[in-house]
Amino acid sequence: MRLFHSIAHYLDAIPYSVLALVLRFVAARPFFISGQTKIEGPTIGGEYFGYDMTIQIPTSLRDATVALFENDYKLPFLPPEKAALLTAGLEFILPLLVFLGLATRISALGLLIMTLVIQFFVYPDAWWTAHVYWATLLLILVARGPGKISLDFLLFRERRA
Repeated sequence: MRLFHSIAHYLDAIPYSVLALVLRFVAARPFFISGQTKIEGPTIGGEYFGYDMTIQIPTSLRDATVALFENDYKLPFLPPEKAALLTAGLEFILPLLVFLGLATRISALGLLIMTLVIQFFVYPDAWWTAHVYWATLLLILVARGPGKISLDFLLFRERRA
């Protein structure tokens, strides 16, 4: 029993800021990757340490993106063209903000709302395969914030004092 208490003591010492940094990257990644498939434009970056770190800068929507919203993602409250543009824009901007820890709570809330829209209107059978995990990570960021390893902390720490 003493061994478990010792392990728990060391795990309790892990700062939330480190955990939040990992949470931000994991939570934002699927949205950013999805957004990259919806846009066209020049790419920046390259391969670093064996990982593809290219980012496509959006200049236009792919034709297939609008078709996807016309045929598969039938949202009841937006026309397909507007839904495609809005989704692609949000999937580019919000994950970047979450990655950087800038306007994190509101950006994570936006991704949480997107998760719920996807769950209820696009992939209703995906709750236990993906959406519950995304929602949980995003809810932690909304509730607890980005931590000290973030632009939010760097820019706004004086206001807290």
